[in-house]
Amino acid sequence: MVGHKGQVVGYVRVSSIDQNESRQVAALGDVDRLFTERVSGKDVRSRPMLQELIAYVREGDLVRVKSPDRLSRSTTDLLALMEQMKGKGVDVEFVDNPALNTGTPQGTFMLTILAAVAELERATIRERQAEGIALAKQRGVYERSPALTTEQIATARERIATGVPKAVVARDLGVSRQTLYTALKGAGAYRD
Repeated sequence: MVGHKGQVVGYVRVSSIDQNESRQVAALGDVDRLFTERVSGKDVRSRPMLQELIAYVREGDLVRVKSPDRLSRSTTDLLALMEQMKGKGVDVEFVDNPALNTGTPQGTFMLTILAAVAELERATIRERQAEGIALAKQRGVYERSPALTTEQIATARERIATGVPKAVVARDLGVSRQTLYTALKGAGAYRD
């Protein structure tokens, strides 16, 4: 990729001790600094070399990776990483997927499309969850069990009658004020 002012920093990830990183290293070509990770790609936060790379890179640097799946298994995590790099003024180059390189208008466009697809997927999941909950409530199978027992509600009433603030009573019971209000009214899960 042309135009970067800083270092070329390579990142290699192999998922097991047996796996050899030489193919990835060869694909990266000449780099000023190489970070090699030997862990599975499940969680970005549990990869110390990637965290070290993020802390190391500076504006104008180029991070070179063989393919997007070496950086992240999840589209959402990949996009967050790309955004983090962009925020630092660092470009990312994928040897096997140049269409995603952040230093090009096409790469920026492709990443924008991926981000939109990921957001649509999250929104669709939330919508399905809400529909499922609504249907379960209609069938009467989504009743949450009450957080407070009858005895706790009676004790709460007594304490409130003696002047203890409802916020204090709720905190002592380990519930929100809203839950306490609902229980005192006999509404929701507290209906007889």
